[in-house]
Amino acid sequence: MSEAGVTNNMSEHRYELAVDGAVAIAAYEQRGDVIAFTHTEVPEALEGKGIAGRLIKGALADVRSQGLKVLPLCSFVAVWIDRHPEQQDLLAPHA
Repeated sequence: MSEAGVTNNMSEHRYELAVDGAVAIAAYEQRGDVIAFTHTEVPEALEGKGIAGRLIKGALADVRSQGLKVLPLCSFVAVWIDRHPEQQDLLAPHA
């Protein structure tokens, strides 16, 4: 994956980034060829260090590598994609 340390924990339906003994997560639901991000959580000790952005960047790189699309139900993911135009092609068409 392009962002070091980000892993897809498929059994838990979440992307993870472990930093300093803590784990940030981006939970998702897979809906066919769409990954719906539902929640992003960063442990308090890691807040303000850009961890969530690194996590989403890595998660989206994995989504892209699989040829999938993204439905950003999580407000953090939606804002992050909005601020990164190069990622907007990953957005699933609205039904």
